[in-house]
Amino acid sequence: MDAIAPTQRKVALICSHGGLDEVYPSLILANAARQSDIEAMIFFTFWGLDAITENKIDALHVNLAGNASNTMPTVIAGLPGMESLAASMMGKQMRELDIPGVREMMGILDESGVELYACELAMKMFKREKKDLIPQVKDVITAGDFYDLSVGAQIIFT
Repeated sequence: MDAIAPTQRKVALICSHGGLDEVYPSLILANAARQSDIEAMIFFTFWGLDAITENKIDALHVNLAGNASNTMPTVIAGLPGMESLAASMMGKQMRELDIPGVREMMGILDESGVELYACELAMKMFKREKKDLIPQVKDVITAGDFYDLSVGAQIIFT
């Protein structure tokens, strides 16, 4: 009896938010997928573009104001510097857990075969060009291209 080849699993993640706390879920899920031999791609759109934009990747904040899980009163969360402080605290804790920073994670993902894509419409809206993006971004694609590339994949909106 012939063995049946297992179907290659595939995941396509959509990252539409640019906060440090909002970007990591896509990065961690993509990394876990590759460690489990699952094909993975991430489609960065709207504010998620900040995570792959060269002059923004190292300055992502934690979005406090309006975050339902934040126990801090909105009037305090919205004070100047609070988002940076929260990002600094989160970064410190992540370093203690030996979790790479966003830029390093992008390199790890790229080396492991995760394909990173930028949304063409969002790029036009925010007046960005491919040269503005980190080198690991494979291409700038349309939403239709995303669907073509993700045929057979589980699509996860993070």
